Amino acid sequence: MEPVMRKDVPVEETWDLSLIYPTEEAFQEAVSQYKALADGICGKYQGKLTDADAIVACLDAYEELEKLGGLIGSYSGLAVEVDYYDGAALERDRRIRSMNAEISSRLTFIRSEILEQPEAVIEEAIKKTVIAKGYLRDVLREKPHTLSPETERVLAAFEQSFQTPYEVYSITKLADMKFPSFTVNGKEYPLGYSLFEDDYEYERDTDVRRMAFSKFSEKIREYENVTAAAYNACVTQEKVEARVRGYGSVFDYLLFDQKVTREMYDRQIDLITEKLAPHMRRYAKLIQKIYGLDKMTFADLKLPLDPDFDPKVTIAESHKLVREGLSILGEDYVSMIDEAYRDRWIDFAKNQGKCTGGFCSSPYGRGSFILLSWNDRMSDVMTIAHELGHAGHFRLANSHQSLFDTNVSGYFIEAPSTMNEILFAHHLLKTNDDPRFKRWVLACMIGNTYYHNFVTHLREAWYQREVYKIIDEGGSVDAETLSGIFKKNLELFWGDTVELNDGAELTWMRQPHYYMGLYSYTYSAGLTVATQAALRIEREGAPAVEDWKKVLKAGSTLDPAGLAKLAGIDISTDKPLLDTIDYIGSIIDEIERLTEEIEKK
Repeated sequence: MEPVMRKDVPVEETWDLSLIYPTEEAFQEAVSQYKALADGICGKYQGKLTDADAIVACLDAYEELEKLGGLIGSYSGLAVEVDYYDGAALERDRRIRSMNAEISSRLTFIRSEILEQPEAVIEEAIKKTVIAKGYLRDVLREKPHTLSPETERVLAAFEQSFQTPYEVYSITKLADMKFPSFTVNGKEYPLGYSLFEDDYEYERDTDVRRMAFSKFSEKIREYENVTAAAYNACVTQEKVEARVRGYGSVFDYLLFDQKVTREMYDRQIDLITEKLAPHMRRYAKLIQKIYGLDKMTFADLKLPLDPDFDPKVTIAESHKLVREGLSILGEDYVSMIDEAYRDRWIDFAKNQGKCTGGFCSSPYGRGSFILLSWNDRMSDVMTIAHELGHAGHFRLANSHQSLFDTNVSGYFIEAPSTMNEILFAHHLLKTNDDPRFKRWVLACMIGNTYYHNFVTHLREAWYQREVYKIIDEGGSVDAETLSGIFKKNLELFWGDTVELNDGAELTWMRQPHYYMGLYSYTYSAGLTVATQAALRIEREGAPAVEDWKKVLKAGSTLDPAGLAKLAGIDISTDKPLLDTIDYIGSIIDEIERLTEEIEKK
């Protein structure tokens, strides 16, 4: 069924942005306050950050400004994410982003003037400040890569323009693409971006599934050149900034804020490509066997393992399941889950123009806002558990740290969310001894949690690395190049186990992560930490849970290695990753064993 327009969606299936601002008038008043606060900071502190006391006072005011800016940006931006057809919301968000860029440009003096001071003054400010110790340490760390005050001001003024490639990508994908229906065996089927990714990729009817893939690919191919141009503009801009800031490579530039080494980045991509592929090829062959497919194609990889065992789940039932599945994290965590459902943190709706996929936004000083498109599947429940992991993380970090200490490294950011998926699945395994049910839960872990993070996003990361290599050497990319890279990428991982349908090479067009720096690989990095932490919780119980909560409360006061160490995990070596890959292999072993047991009955 074709998704409805946003105005026709039941309100109880939408999130409630009035939790940020109750009325449009309140929002506009906040915008006025934001501008006034910015003017006040410029008037009071510009040209005067020459001693520790002035620096500390300025950063106190700046934190308040950033809190307010985060709320304003969330209110306007989240309205767009659920309806790219809403012209008024788009226009308002553009105005807010333009205002933010202008204010950010004016306020670059803060960082620039602090950097002009002797290190002794900055160190004194670090001792005196309550909220900005991490911020000031980062300023010192960035000093070698900081440009002149005027240059920084100009770059900040272009902030909105630098977002244009992603905006072009999003509008092309979510507003311009109109998918025609298709016919299989005399029956007509509607088609759309969300319909394809949320429904047809899991469709049991092979003819319908493969035809949907073909027609979907035909349509997105019509937009391959504009999408490639947008992406090339994004990565070229990143390379230019890396060069002017004096980084050795675009990789060094993009990994700098994550506080991880190139070795840690490459390790995720190389080890998973080499060690995980054999396990996932076994899983693909098992799908082919169970479905009796003539061949295993790329369009078949997301099939649920048991075609006749896919329990439907209502939104109300999902609340109960998630509540029980994550209860091991304590009463406070369960209370947050109840609040999320009661106060409409979650946007379940399926409507035209809505952003695909799922995410969680947690503006400082408010709750969280979770987006997904509900399809009555257990995979949707896994998504909610995942996004509530982000919500729980930032509820604890935001309540225990200043705003400056909640900017957690991208390398670690997916650990709390994927941890929840594992805990939830482990809970389900304990609720039922039926072999078919157990196989279904384990298959959900492989088909959703690990496939999504260790295969889908990891293949994105491999592709991204190849693109950045070209850009780093002064080259550029077009649609033909990008498709060629992605085809080679899929062939490397799947070998001759999976036949690549025409259009599989266009997978590079389908994810927004490429516009977010080196983000895709962090899903597997976070899940590596999450897997080891979850297994520790299984072994040790409450002490491991308490250590995990300490990790969540720490925010960005520690780097990824420090956060992992707090959870009892050493990511300076490859052992956690290799152990996680072995764990994935053991799940597939158990799925194969259970399949044999089920077939004998």
